[in-house]
Amino acid sequence: MGIGKSKIHTCPLSLSWRKSHSGDTGQGHHESQSKKCDDVPLCDGQHGNTTEQLTGGQEGAEMLEKMLEEEAEEVFLKFVILHAENDTDEALRVQELLQNDFGIKPGMIFAEMPCGRQHLQNLDDAVNGSAWTILLLTENFLRDTWCNFQFYTSLMNSVNRQHKYNSVIPMRPLNNPLPREQTPFALQTINALEEESCGFSTQVERIFQESVYKTQQTIWKETRNMVQRQFIA
Repeated sequence: MGIGKSKIHTCPLSLSWRKSHSGDTGQGHHESQSKKCDDVPLCDGQHGNTTEQLTGGQEGAEMLEKMLEEEAEEVFLKFVILHAENDTDEALRVQELLQNDFGIKPGMIFAEMPCGRQHLQNLDDAVNGSAWTILLLTENFLRDTWCNFQFYTSLMNSVNRQHKYNSVIPMRPLNNPLPREQTPFALQTINALEEESCGFSTQVERIFQESVYKTQQTIWKETRNMVQRQFIA
C-alpha cells in the first residue's frame, strides 16, 4: 500500500475543481455559435436599445449558467484528512487505503487544497465540504500549531452543527503514531481509529455509514442552493 515519497509542490485541485473538462467539445460549440452569429444581420439604429437590452440579458444568463455549471462540478467529499505538513506522504497513504481498500470515496488530504487562498478559507471548505474530518494523529501533530487550531476548529464545528455530530475522527496511523498518553485532552473523549488494531476494519465500516453521508450531502446541497438563490435575488 506504499505511496511514492515525492512531496506535493504544485497547486492541486480541491473540492470544486476535481472533475476534468473536455476542451475540444467546448471549442466546437463556440465555433458553431460564432458561425450562427455571422449569419444574423446587424440591427439598425432603430433597434439599438433592444440590442443593448438583449446583450445585458445575455450577460446575466451567462453568469447564471456559469454558476450552475460550477455547482454541478462541485463534489461533496466523504472525508478530508487534516495533517501536519511533514505528514503529507502518510496522509496520502491513508487516503489511498480508505478509498481503494474500503471504497470510501471521494476523499482528499488538506495538502490538496488550492494554493493562493487563505488557510482559514481552505479549512472551512474542507470541513464543511465533507462528511467526516479525519485528524491524522502523529508525533508531528502536536509540534504543528496549525494542526492544533485545525482540530479545535473541527471540534467546535461538530458541536455547533447538529448534522456534524460525531464527524471528527482522530486516527493513529501505522507510521509515527502519536502515543495515547500524549493525545490532547479534547480528543481523548473520542474513540480514535487505530490502524494497527485488529479491529480496524470493523471500526471503519461502523463509522463511515452511507446513510450518514447522504444526510450530510443533502444538507450541504440545500444550504448551497439557498445561498445561490439569495445571491441571484
